Amino acid sequence: MATHHHISVKKTGGVAIVALLITWIAMAFPVNATRATGALLGGILPALFWLWFWLREDKVHPEPKKIIFEAFIFGIIAVPIAIFFEKITFEFIGGLSLLLFFLWAIIEEALKYVAAFFAGIRTEYFDEPIDVVMYMISAALGFSAGENVLFIFSTFQTGTLADGLALLQLRFIGASLLHVASSALIGFSIGFSVGQKTWKRLLHLLVGLSLAFALHTAFNYFIMITEGKFLLNIFALLWVVIILIIVLFEKIKRAPFYIFSLQPKKPDS
Repeated sequence: MATHHHISVKKTGGVAIVALLITWIAMAFPVNATRATGALLGGILPALFWLWFWLREDKVHPEPKKIIFEAFIFGIIAVPIAIFFEKITFEFIGGLSLLLFFLWAIIEEALKYVAAFFAGIRTEYFDEPIDVVMYMISAALGFSAGENVLFIFSTFQTGTLADGLALLQLRFIGASLLHVASSALIGFSIGFSVGQKTWKRLLHLLVGLSLAFALHTAFNYFIMITEGKFLLNIFALLWVVIILIIVLFEKIKRAPFYIFSLQPKKPDS
């Protein structure tokens, strides 16, 4: 009975968090009910599709659904936190610049990692290299879902339904894959360093962070500063990275199966 009670509490807590986020978004971007529903579905459903797509890479020892769910929800929660710090950095820098986009990339990648850490990395369920990649991707897609909803709400408020649908198409492919790619690179850098010496783990992490920050910064810079003039180029680069990630998935699946624990106790189940 105690176990079922804990599950019920967690599910209730998750629903309550989502409800609070929806209420906050609706207050910040008042639109009619039809467009509000469209923005929510348009923001969350594409992220869930990509989540389903990437979870298929971990079929042998799949992660518990509740861990994936928590990482996704924590990723959504990270969005308003990111916006808060990004507004501060924008006011400090004083305008759009390469430095600003770099700082924004650090903020978002750090928050996505924190979401993945508290959902799965710190738990006993993290027992093989591929796990950390799945946690990072789940958190990244939660973050992407939260961003998508906000952007679509904002577009509905200032533009037309067609504008919102056009933005949805762009974010379905562009922003969603950007967050997956950058977070996955960090996840792979951690996963491939499992069992290595400290200096090798740090080197792997440094390479992963550098690639993630560079990709995230370049995407935002070319999309926002150049007003989409290099859109095809940056999308081509993004797809190259996605192909690389698929190759890395095949490699990490063949990595030794490590049993280790970062926490003495599993989360309630």
